[in-house]
Amino acid sequence: MTEPEYRNPWRGAGPELLTAAIAVTATGLAGLAVAGWAGLVTTAVVAAGLGLVVVRGLAPRTAEHAVATARSKPSARSLSGYAQRRFVVAMGVRDLAFYESDLRPALEHLLAARLAERHGVNLYTDPAAARKAFCRTPRDEALWRWIDPARERSPGRPSGSTAAEAAGIPRRVLTRLVDRLEHL
Repeated sequence: MTEPEYRNPWRGAGPELLTAAIAVTATGLAGLAVAGWAGLVTTAVVAAGLGLVVVRGLAPRTAEHAVATARSKPSARSLSGYAQRRFVVAMGVRDLAFYESDLRPALEHLLAARLAERHGVNLYTDPAAARKAFCRTPRDEALWRWIDPARERSPGRPSGSTAAEAAGIPRRVLTRLVDRLEHL
């Protein structure tokens, strides 16, 4: 394994450094002309202080600092991911088509992962064993129809459906399903 090549962070910054040096020199000469040696010293001290602040801001952080910062603040991505999942659940409860297209595949994926991790059963190659592992009680049988991968997905609302049938998964059923997945 080769070591990563070190790249100098100052490479390519020549024009900016030259401009900064010219600005500091011009300011120092102006300070010397206006206030004498005291003006030059004051200009040099202020320029050195600003230079240290700028370099400190540009310097890379230590790994420990980066990890501590990442742990202390939630990222915008994690918050947007949470909001997206919350939206998917809310819409899955309201609309059957949305449940079928978005929420059900997510729950099915969780079921497949749980069955594989905890029971060594593949949901897609051995659905009978998956159903047996999932359905421990008669109440679980009622939940299975909401997550059964063999059940045909309806692309939209069935024609002639009632409002109750057109709604998505009932909240209490979703709660029981998630609880069953957690305890699987």
